[in-house]
Amino acid sequence: MEASTPVKQHVHFLYDQTDSIVRITLNRPDRLNALTFEVYAELRDTFAALQRDDSVRAVIVTGAGRAFCSGGDVEEIIGPLLARRGQGMTEFTRMTGELTRNICELRKPVIAALNGVTAGAGAAIALASDFRIAAEGIKLAFLFNKVGLAGADMGVAWLLPRILGMARAMEILYLGGTITAERALEIGLVHRVVKRENLESEAMALAQSLADGPTFAIGMTKALIYNEWNMSLQSAIEAEAEAQAICMLTEDFEEGYRAFKEKRLPQFHKK
Repeated sequence: MEASTPVKQHVHFLYDQTDSIVRITLNRPDRLNALTFEVYAELRDTFAALQRDDSVRAVIVTGAGRAFCSGGDVEEIIGPLLARRGQGMTEFTRMTGELTRNICELRKPVIAALNGVTAGAGAAIALASDFRIAAEGIKLAFLFNKVGLAGADMGVAWLLPRILGMARAMEILYLGGTITAERALEIGLVHRVVKRENLESEAMALAQSLADGPTFAIGMTKALIYNEWNMSLQSAIEAEAEAQAICMLTEDFEEGYRAFKEKRLPQFHKK
């Protein structure tokens, strides 16, 4: 594997690419990686751009220092929002939702490596990711209602019931309490919990495994998982039949067949 080197200029977080894996590191450790208007906007635009970057096959999101992301910055966001009122508030909340949507609609796997406090908007970003790996001892919190906001924000009320079930989602979003990494694993909120010193290597190993896979087919799978939530069984079966037929036209499918016949691991094309 080649050494990791910065490949694009990003102002409000660190961005580097190793081979086909991009690593985004929220980098305001003195503020527990709290988000500002500018960070939200740049993250939104970056995830949109990643869809068009054929050199990228997997994405890791993590944080610098003691936190993954503690949510929106109280001083830099809430104060100005109170001064905006009306339309300005709606423009902001729609923009934050676009970030979630861009993560969910990205046809490449996204891994959230939760290195510390994961709260509010940080929890929403983690929830929108395809995989969540947590370091031992961290805490998660969907604490929107702790500041007088609805527990439903950035698509959380759409995502969480589908991941955990309605009853568990209501409990978490109504109470807004903290969830330990170990409890999160127990209820299925995170996929695995690892020692803090192993978090980076575990996330990279998973990203590499995904990046080595058939990116087009993985992206199709992700799209179908989201789209089929609102389909009838008949519609879902038809959507899968059409999607599978499209995948059968790719070089990855031909390579998978050749590898099977030759009793070797497939070498999927980097496109």
